[in-house]
Order: sequence, then C-alpha cells, then structure tokens
Amino acid sequence: MKKYYRLWWTLIAIFAITFGILGYFGKEIYREAPPIPATVVNESGDVLMTSESILDGQIAWQTTGGMQLGSIWGHGAYQAPDWTADWLHRELVNWLDIAAIETFQTPYENLNEEQQASLQFKLKKAYRTNTYDTESDTLVLSERRLAAIEKTADYYHRLFGDDPALTETRANFAMKENTLPDPEHRQRMTEFFFWTAWAAGTERTTESATYTNNWPHEPLIDNVPTMENIVWSIISIILLVAGVGLLIWFWAFFRDADDEELVVPENDPLTSFQLTPSQKALGKYLFIVVALFSFQVMMGGLTAHYTVEGDGFYGIDLAKWFPYSLTRTWHIQSALFWIATAFLAAGLFLAPIINGGKDPKFQKLGVDILFWALVAVVAGSFIGNFLAISHMMPQNLSFWLGHQGYEYVDLGRLWQIGKFTGIVLWLVLMLRGIVPALQQPGDKHLLVLLTASVVAIGLFYGAGFFYGARTHISVMEYWRWWIVHLWVEGFFEVFATAALAFIFVSMGIVSKRLATIASLGSASLFMLGGIPGTFHHMYFSGTTTPVMAVGAVFSALEVVPLIVLGHEGWEHYRLQRSAPWMQKVKWPLLFFVAVAFWNMVGAGVMGFMINPPISLYYLQGLNTTATHAHAALFGVYGFLGLGFVILVLRYIRPNMTFSEPLMKTAFWWLNGGLALMLFTSLLPVGIIQLVASASEGLWYARSESFMQTDLLQTLRWIRTFGDVVFIVGALAVSWQVVKGLWLDKSEGTEQPAVPLWSNGAEGRKPEHGVDVCCGSCGGSDAVKD
Repeated sequence: MKKYYRLWWTLIAIFAITFGILGYFGKEIYREAPPIPATVVNESGDVLMTSESILDGQIAWQTTGGMQLGSIWGHGAYQAPDWTADWLHRELVNWLDIAAIETFQTPYENLNEEQQASLQFKLKKAYRTNTYDTESDTLVLSERRLAAIEKTADYYHRLFGDDPALTETRANFAMKENTLPDPEHRQRMTEFFFWTAWAAGTERTTESATYTNNWPHEPLIDNVPTMENIVWSIISIILLVAGVGLLIWFWAFFRDADDEELVVPENDPLTSFQLTPSQKALGKYLFIVVALFSFQVMMGGLTAHYTVEGDGFYGIDLAKWFPYSLTRTWHIQSALFWIATAFLAAGLFLAPIINGGKDPKFQKLGVDILFWALVAVVAGSFIGNFLAISHMMPQNLSFWLGHQGYEYVDLGRLWQIGKFTGIVLWLVLMLRGIVPALQQPGDKHLLVLLTASVVAIGLFYGAGFFYGARTHISVMEYWRWWIVHLWVEGFFEVFATAALAFIFVSMGIVSKRLATIASLGSASLFMLGGIPGTFHHMYFSGTTTPVMAVGAVFSALEVVPLIVLGHEGWEHYRLQRSAPWMQKVKWPLLFFVAVAFWNMVGAGVMGFMINPPISLYYLQGLNTTATHAHAALFGVYGFLGLGFVILVLRYIRPNMTFSEPLMKTAFWWLNGGLALMLFTSLLPVGIIQLVASASEGLWYARSESFMQTDLLQTLRWIRTFGDVVFIVGALAVSWQVVKGLWLDKSEGTEQPAVPLWSNGAEGRKPEHGVDVCCGSCGGSDAVKD
C-alpha cells in the first residue's frame, strides 16, 4: 500500500510541475506572439492594412476550410502549398525582379552572378530588418516591397477565384473553382497570408531569428536553422538515449513480481451477472461507431484520390460539391467522433460493473439522451462544414455554425459546445456509477485513477473555448494543441490504460496490485513527457526559444515509455491462454496487441522522427507528418477504439460467436493496409519532399512543379493499394459488429444470472455462492466455487 502512495505522490507532483511549465510558457506565447500591427503603412504614411483587416483575412481563410486546404506555418493539409512559405517565396522573387528592372533594366534571371548577389544582399537586408514600431503599433513597408506584395496578391486573387489560366493549378492543388468567391474576402485573405509571411521573414530583434524561429527554410533570405534549434535537438536526442537506458534499468532491476498467487476464474466473471438496461442500450453506440468508421475510410480514400486527380474522382466531377477541403474535414472529424464514441461506450459499459452490477436511477435515460445528442452534433457539424466551404453560409456565421478552419477542431463553435456538453453528460453518467463504489471499503487506487482520467476527459476538452475566430493564430495554436495533444494523446491514453487494467482485473486474469502499480507508473511516464511535450507542435508558430527548449526536452521523454510497449503487447497476447473462456475475447485482445505495436512504431519511432527541432524544421508540413499522424491516430486510438467496441459487443451479445473469417480479414487487412499506406506511399513521398525542402526550401517541396513529377504521382497512385486493403478490413469489422448486433439479438447469459458483487456494494453476498471481484474494492481477485 505504501508503494501506491509513493506512486500517487509522484504522479501528483509530475502533474503539478508539468502543468506549471505549460502554463508559464503559455503566458510567454501570449506575451511574445508576433505583433499584428494596428496599421500597415507605406513610407508616405498612407494606411494599407489594419489589424482588423488582417483578422478579417484570417476569417476569410477559415471559410475556405482553413488548415484543410494547404497550411499556415506548416500546420494543415499537404496537397496545396503551405501558404506562408509559398507567399514568402513568391514575394521575394517578385521583389528581385522589380529590383533588377529598376536597377539594371532587365529581369533578374538575365543578370550575372555578381549582379544577382548584390540584389540578394539587399533583399536579405530589406526583409529581415524589422520595420515594425512598437510605440506607434505601425509597420512601415517600402514602395518596392509594396509592389512585390501587390504582384503576389494578384496571383492569389486569381488562384482562389476562377481565372482560367490557373485551372490546372487549382486541380493540382485539389482546389475547387472559385474557392473564395467574394473578391473583397480574397483581398482580406491575401493580407492575412502576407502577415504570416512577414512574421516568418522578419527578425524579432536585430540580428536574431525571425518570429517563427527562421522557419520556413528559405535560402534567399538565409532562413536556416538557428543555433538554438541545433543545440536543443542534440540535447533531446541525448535525453532520449538516457531515458531509454534508465527505463530499461528500472524495468530490469526494480520491476516487482507479483507476490500474489492469482487463481484464474473457471468462467468469465463478466458474464456472471444480468446485463443492465443501460448496457443493453449500448448497441446503438457500437453501430454509430462502425458507421462513422466506414464513412471515415471512404472519405479517406476519396481525399487520397484527390491528391492525384484534384478536381474529380475517376472523371466524375465530385469536387464541385465535395472538394478536398470538405472530404478531408469529414475524414478527420469522423475519426475523432467514432474514436471518442467508442471510448464513451467502453466507459458506460464499465459504470454498472463498478456500481455492483446495477444501474443508477435513470442511467439508461441518460445513455439514450447522450447518444442522440452525439448524433445531433455529428449531423449538425457535418452539414455546417458543407455549407461553410460551399459558401452557402454567411461568413459571419461560419466560425459558429460552419467551419472553424483549424485542423482537428474544424466543427463550428456551436457544435463544439454541444460536443463538450455531451462529454460532461458522459462524465456525470460515469460518476453516478463510480462515486458509490468509491465510498465502499477496500483497495480503490485503480478506481481512483480511472475516475481521475474520466474527469480529465470530461473537462479538458473545454480548452477549445479559450480562443475565438479573431484570436491571434499563435495563441490559438497553444489552445488547439491542448485538445489535439493533451486531451487526445494524453488523458485518453491514461483512460485507456486504466480502463484496460480495470477490465482485466474484473476478469480475474490480472492481479489488482500489479495492475494498479503498472497503471500509476504508466500515467506518470505519459504525463511527464506528454504535458510539456505539447510545445513540440509549436516550435515555429511564433514562439520563442524557451518554448522550443521545453518542447524538445520533454517530447524526447514522451518516447521513452513507448519503448517497452512491445512487452505490453506480448503480455496482452498471452492473456488469451490464461483460461479456456479467454478464447472468446481473443479478437479484442489482438486489437489491443496491435495498439501496443503501433504505439511503439507510430507514436514512438515515427513520432520522434519529427520531434527534434532540427527534424521538424525541414519536415513540418510534409508527408512525414501525415505518416506519423496515420500510424499514431488510427494505429493507437483507432485499434483501441475498435478493440473496446468488439469487447463490449462480446458482452452485450453474450451468445454471439465472432466469425473467424471476418475477424481475420478485419485484423490483418487493417494492419496490412495501414502498413502499405505508410511504407509504400506516405513515407517515401515524405522522404523525397525532405530532400527538396532541405536543398531548395519548403516552398519547393510543396510546389506544383515538384509534387506533379512522375515519381511522386506514381507513389501517390500506389497508395490506392493500401487504401483498398484497409477499406476491406474496415468493412469486415463493421459487418461483424452489425451482424453481432442485429443477427444475434439474444441477451441471455452463459451462466446463471447473478448480481455482480463487490464488498459492501449490495450489503450482502450474492446467491449461488459466487464471489466476483470487479476491481472496485478490496475483494477477491478470483471466483470462489
């Protein structure tokens, strides 16, 4: 018991310190974000832009799909250019041409090397010198630069409109015709693009890095990695090696063996009680999970096809109504919806078990209300996405009802509020089952950890309300990553660990003591690197060197606990042999094995591939990021969600038998399809882009001329094979769930139905002399006959 308290104090200390770090440097982001000048003027003092018009441009960009159509500061989609890098390079080239004609009366490309070098020297001085005056809150631009800006803006006006000369370019960028129909909105959007490029090319202070730490790589103005970037990259690698060494040391010498002799039950304890009404009601949750999953993979296949045929689908003009920015939005949002719903269903299945085998009053009503609320949010957000991107919705309503424009939190703010309300309702439903169990005597440490993760999931999604449509994009990125990194990758990870441990303890196949120790230790390791590691997403989002340092150091530590996940996967695999009845949950266990594998490969190896600042400097915004995202999001949370779904299905349809052909197809084709997708297409494309990014600049690695080369086109076509294999696996597991729900409606039990008993929960022992421990108390870990 003392070890529990040491682990608890360690976890609490880590939580307090790391959130202190996250909060302190969050304040730094607010204070040091690149300024949005109150006025942008020419040398004569004429006002050309204002902070309000730049923010109007930010909103106009959001209505096009924002980060789902190209990217800003490297965050977003990968088919169209990164608008920051693209604008900056185009403006620099235009400046050189204008300067060459003014100075030498001939275009820049006709000059000799000496003349070009002299203009490049002037270019670097003109762009890296900061002409923003803090006292007057004014940015002064030279006439030559204004001419370059005007020429660059004209290209974007035509690109986001319907200029016939750029029709092929729009198709190559997977942009629909007249992406932003209103000329006034296009004008404002160009001002926003200019401002992001200005911050990326202008030194924060004299002879220092730019506001974005010299990102993107742009040789024309010496945007190259800073000394701090290299130093903290080296430190992060050293810390990774040291952390792995220490972890192996402690794992080998200090990992306790279980001193309890575990007696595995002869029958599955979770089938020894009558299903409650709220558990029977979970079938519709499982259906909506696989429905959204099937929809997601179809949208993923369509979106991937748009990368080779940007304006259609095998000749069908789908992009007119369902353009790339919309299908990618739906692809990502449906993934987040179905994975979250799977986790919610797993929690709602556990709540009655924790509560001694019975529902709290009105629990089924709450479960039903939550389901229909989730359906309303999904439908409303998808319809809003469509109306916003098709510009059928007024721009002033888009952020609230249509599309926020920010990757992973694309849904309109109203639907985001609805989602948060649903999660809070889930929290209430969970606590109604947990609180009575916490009041009973016995060992409650594992249950307390599960409770803490449930509360965190319920509340931390609220971080998404700390920014608005006109919030500075650096500040927005800070809060957005609270959701994407902390909520999804952090607290869901702890919930999954605690929930799996709780399930295995309830089955009587894992000792409560070891499960508690392992869960508390894992939570500490996840939080130690995960909370401050949030900053590794913000190296180049207008932040300063201290933010880069914290992100580099702690993101290296994020990888450390993933090293031992191969052992965890093996332990999960071995569980199926612990008792004959475990064969009936073989497939959920194999999905959990896949989680451990992809956590190590996708989150660990591919995550660290892009985590050090020097790596991300060249890799941000390339397909290497997509490689990590697919392997980590589906490989970890997708397989985990599907594992929860088929596990819950197994118990709410206890007489159902998994179809071996279906499940083998589902498991192996999902894994094989994901591997093919990553290693035959996304990763090779990303590596080739890396060479282009490091040699020429990010603008070139994402440019039309580079991305349309025969080799990259072929590699993107090859992805079709992986996509098809993956889709077959997805349809197989979806059909298994549908088949289990509707073709086998039996709700009988495999054993005589008795209440699930935990000491004190019912105030008496159950009939038939069966004593089952659900893990919420200090009772027996085995079934006593």
